[in-house]
Amino acid sequence: MICISSGMCGLFGVVRSPFADDPGRASDVFVTLGALAEERGTDSAGVALLGGWPGLGHDGCRVVKGRGRFSGVWRTELLAELDRAPVAMGHTRWATQGSPAEAANASPMLVAGPGPKSAGLVGTHNGDVDARGLRERFALPVPSGTTDSETIFQLLAGRSGSSGLTGVLEALVGRAALAWVDRDHPTQVHLARAALSPLAVAVDSEQNVYWASNPRWFRVAQQYTRIRFATIVMLREGTYMRVGMERVPGRRDRPQVLAAASFVPTARPADHDDRVWTGFTDADRRQDLATLRHRLTPPDLAPVA
Repeated sequence: MICISSGMCGLFGVVRSPFADDPGRASDVFVTLGALAEERGTDSAGVALLGGWPGLGHDGCRVVKGRGRFSGVWRTELLAELDRAPVAMGHTRWATQGSPAEAANASPMLVAGPGPKSAGLVGTHNGDVDARGLRERFALPVPSGTTDSETIFQLLAGRSGSSGLTGVLEALVGRAALAWVDRDHPTQVHLARAALSPLAVAVDSEQNVYWASNPRWFRVAQQYTRIRFATIVMLREGTYMRVGMERVPGRRDRPQVLAAASFVPTARPADHDDRVWTGFTDADRRQDLATLRHRLTPPDLAPVA
């Protein structure tokens, strides 16, 4: 029997523009998004700072995470590294699968690649999927923790190209929103919204690109930081995109959509719960409900809650 929890995690992050005059402005937004994301989880929290800069350690990827609220895990001494990181991602956890007491179950998660030449990926997930079904269908390494998130990222770590990645996303049964970075390409972020779990993307006036689990967080962040957003968009279910910068010697590019694809997500009847939109305004919730387009598993095949 699989227990489907309606707890929600929070995702947030930024891909920096090289044209921003002051990197501290985007950093302030990132930290503000982390504080707002506490409404979607306080079991644990964490951040990943990426981009290949010498000071980050772990081959250009530093992950800091711990039990409790984001405000308790975040440290001001990380600000200098955050300002230098071309990509930063964050997560607040509401445990649905896997004990919150085990560090291996906290995010962002580092997952090894399929071969010795692959650096693997670092990722965050909001949702609850049938991990047992995925492990029965696919040959995967022994996990280090007990979450569905690790199962998803082990599958993604072995795939490349939009068709290969959307093939994994279509195999998921349940709620899922995802943000992950292939560590071989640390200035590019993969974003995906499968069934139900919300994900919004915003671009500010300096061309920094952000993502978050609630579009309202961007409007609040705009009130308390020096950033102004030019665009805030709620991703539709079944959307995959790769956002970032192509590293070309001697050229500075703004973050942009480098690849995009659509797929058909699948949910279970028990996945439908208003707590999917925890923290949403009534208007945002109604607007998102009107765009849902996932398919449902037949009731006789759906796991029992």
